[in-house]
Amino acid sequence: MNIPAFFGSMVFNDSAMKEYLPERVYKDLKATIEDRAALNESIASNVADGMKRWAIDKGATHFTHWFQPLTGVTAEKHDSFIAPNGSGGVIMEFSGKELIKGEGDASSFPSGGLRATFEARGYTAWDPTSYAFVKENTLCIPTVFYSYSGATLDKKTPLLRSLALINKEALRILKLFGNENVKRVEATVGAEQEYFLVDKKYYQTRTDLMYCGRTLFGSKPPKGQELDDHYYGNIKPRIKEFMSALNIELWKLGIPAKTEHNEVAPAQHELAPVFTLTNIACDQNQIMMECMKKVADKFNLVCLLHEKPFEYINGSGKHNNWSLSTDTGINLFDPGKSPKDNAQFLLFLSAVIKAVDEHQDLLRISVASAANDHRLGGNEAPPAIISMFLGDELYAILKAIDKDIDYNGPALKELEIGVDTLPHIKSDATDRNRTSPFAFTGNKWEFRMVGSSQSISDPNIVLNTIVADALNSFANRLEKAEDFNKELNLLIKETVKEHKRILFNGNGYDDAWLAKAEKRGLLNLKTTADCVPLFNSPKNVELFEKYGIYSKLELDARTEILLENYNKVLNIEANTMLSMARRYIFGACIDYIDHLEKAAKYVKSAKELIERISDELNEVYNAVHILNEHLNKAESIETNKEAAEFYANFVLKDMDELRKHADELDRIVDKKYWPYASYGDLLLRV
Repeated sequence: MNIPAFFGSMVFNDSAMKEYLPERVYKDLKATIEDRAALNESIASNVADGMKRWAIDKGATHFTHWFQPLTGVTAEKHDSFIAPNGSGGVIMEFSGKELIKGEGDASSFPSGGLRATFEARGYTAWDPTSYAFVKENTLCIPTVFYSYSGATLDKKTPLLRSLALINKEALRILKLFGNENVKRVEATVGAEQEYFLVDKKYYQTRTDLMYCGRTLFGSKPPKGQELDDHYYGNIKPRIKEFMSALNIELWKLGIPAKTEHNEVAPAQHELAPVFTLTNIACDQNQIMMECMKKVADKFNLVCLLHEKPFEYINGSGKHNNWSLSTDTGINLFDPGKSPKDNAQFLLFLSAVIKAVDEHQDLLRISVASAANDHRLGGNEAPPAIISMFLGDELYAILKAIDKDIDYNGPALKELEIGVDTLPHIKSDATDRNRTSPFAFTGNKWEFRMVGSSQSISDPNIVLNTIVADALNSFANRLEKAEDFNKELNLLIKETVKEHKRILFNGNGYDDAWLAKAEKRGLLNLKTTADCVPLFNSPKNVELFEKYGIYSKLELDARTEILLENYNKVLNIEANTMLSMARRYIFGACIDYIDHLEKAAKYVKSAKELIERISDELNEVYNAVHILNEHLNKAESIETNKEAAEFYANFVLKDMDELRKHADELDRIVDKKYWPYASYGDLLLRV
């Protein structure tokens, strides 16, 4: 298999542009991409023609503006290239206008009140910084999505704004250190994607998996992940075939799928790509999730991307590895060998510490969902409390800076930033802490709280914005300094002292950490209902409006959308539980009791088993009644915020109570009578 020969073959990348565009047009488009400048409309028709010819050569018959609405998944409306030629035939057309801008019915996409339902018009606009690609028979053109009034209705627009912002503020800092040759700073991301694969035959017996993406019932199997034998274990032939087929599809689409392995839980796996620019990484991760589901289907498998499809074992995350790099090839979180490089590194490190501490709420909100709430806080997922892991060496250096004490290295009375006594910092200065929400892992930050099904746009919008805000405050101060080194030294010391509460190298699962975090004043926003109402707080409105990332109206809308989605998801789950209990579990238990009553004439223990099943079935009946009452009440609450609080405080607890008794029945009712595939079938029969 000649991978380099077909890698990116379905992408209108640089080599395709060179081949299909006139030289002048290619250079203009290349400059547009590299300089993030507005497209010269005079070349749009030429670009569209070259892109069309390339796509048709790849088998495309249609084109679509491929965008990312506030649903968290992608959307597309396909139009064919054909146009009547006046003689009863057709020609293949694609204009510059069709490339640059599209219009569609936006009435059914979430808007959070940004427009009324009758105001249906929505526009898409080409994002030339992310390559177009052919998927199946369609040319997909990455675009932004906005309303008739100009309000953003997507996840790409604010991401692009945040990327421009982090570039601007990082350049200000670099110029203070004399880096005049740096023209651009890019935020880069590598998103590790976890997922489960289950046999379609067993999946189709589970109403909860089909409706909700997770199992609402299911008793603990005799064997789960206790032996750790699945982690990095031998990949089963059927799974390896899936992975190989998936890799080929992703490589054709220019997605550098790199690492694949079994994860800790049975039937759980991970796929990690090579780092790339954040905007492209976000697009590619959406494509990756779609490809996973489609390729799995070809092998009679189902890919589960839910954050917690099974109780008792690990959930799935999407570790967001974030860093900053210059166009000269320097990673700004890579400690250097010279005092200047180390001082620059410590300043960028301090900016992240300040940002994470001041905006714990925004980081938690960026990963908020009903699904992720189930995952956070257990089985190797980080807790809901935001903290930062730096490793022993960096922590000791910052402690020395804070306390003006000797660093356990070179004999230092006081660490002076930017002078020769600053110690050399190892490039990989940390171990891994799998319980830390936000960990420094050598030359990047691993944000482990992101859920497996989520778009990575939201956390990266927040990361770019809050770090840029910290860099902005640093630049404002340092640009006025009479003595740069002295002011730099003071700034880093003050930042460490003020924000050291966010630093924690210990076990995030330890109960003692909860008490310690509370004493430090750290937020513990356990549920989406707790954190999302803070999204449009005055502090956050001021931050996002200051830099033009979101307007207050857009923040209000996103707050409502997140809460509404939370309520809808829990409503679907609760109704699914009620349906499964009423229509299947009751009947299965009664049938089994009938069977046992025949055996009771001969087997004494059958009577005891009948009593036990009857008792649990009565508990299920009572739990169904209470859940139904609370669900009706939740549906009658008018505001999304109050409804979310009710779902979190009452409906979820009712669901747990119903599950407890139903799962006890799962343990004792004969498999022949139980209506759903067991955890053992789902997890171990792939």
